[in-house]
Amino acid sequence: MKIGIDLGGSHVAVGIVENGKIQKHLEKDIVEKRQIENVLVEDILNLIKALLDNNKLEENIEKIGISAPGIIHNDTIVKASNLNLYNFNLISKLKENYPKTEINIRNDGKCAAVAEKKYGSMQNYSDCIFMNIGTGIGGAVFLNYKLLEPKKSSGFEIGHMVIQKDGKLCTCGKKGCFEAYCSIKALKNQVLEVLGKEENITGKELWNLLKYNDKNEKIENLLDEYAENLATGISNLIDIFEPEIICFGGSFIHYELWIMERLMKKLQEPNRMFSRSKFPQMSMAVLKNEAGIIGAVE
Repeated sequence: MKIGIDLGGSHVAVGIVENGKIQKHLEKDIVEKRQIENVLVEDILNLIKALLDNNKLEENIEKIGISAPGIIHNDTIVKASNLNLYNFNLISKLKENYPKTEINIRNDGKCAAVAEKKYGSMQNYSDCIFMNIGTGIGGAVFLNYKLLEPKKSSGFEIGHMVIQKDGKLCTCGKKGCFEAYCSIKALKNQVLEVLGKEENITGKELWNLLKYNDKNEKIENLLDEYAENLATGISNLIDIFEPEIICFGGSFIHYELWIMERLMKKLQEPNRMFSRSKFPQMSMAVLKNEAGIIGAVE
């Protein structure tokens, strides 16, 4: 039995994976971040136990794969700003309960990309970019069918390329990061500010706000600016990697209706990119939010 674990900026999800498909899964919101290390370990162990108990399964776990945000190196979460995690070895904590089980950890963008490349919308392409847009922005690049992986650390932190000099402060400490302008968390904060709302809202509530304010001029301008910033970041990636396809994952997939048409118009403006010889395909992740769990055990 293989168990995939997906650590998001606001939730933990655990699933049993067989042949690239999630058979059963459970998830829980992360509410307490003050002692996040202890909270995560406890939540993961409880979710695995509940998953097995609910489905009357024996604890015969062959492999546990973890999809985690931020910089991953030597089995350690070196830095995951959105979760306030630094130099945290989650594997060693889980090994205390599963000493004989193979446990691996990988950056969440890479996990989702691997799953989407093997089972989803990128499987028939050689050169691909995967963008995981949610609480933050992660990503992965395939060239000649091979996932690019630096030796030093997980790399390809596309969310932290600067698109605005001296711009908004990012959770990583830099200013003007792509993520600070184009994550779904950033979009949510911008919508709340424009509508004069201060309360925290769920993704579903954000979706409803956009739906019921789609004729609001301020919201229209906001979405246009969001698409402009997104196009700036994506055009940089296209110029560097010349992908055949760009695949979007994370909670971004739920907002395609409001963003993609605007984005495509921006990307096709004259002089937006250095080369226009082969404009890449644009696709939503087929595996949607399941990609992280599936890719974690591949």
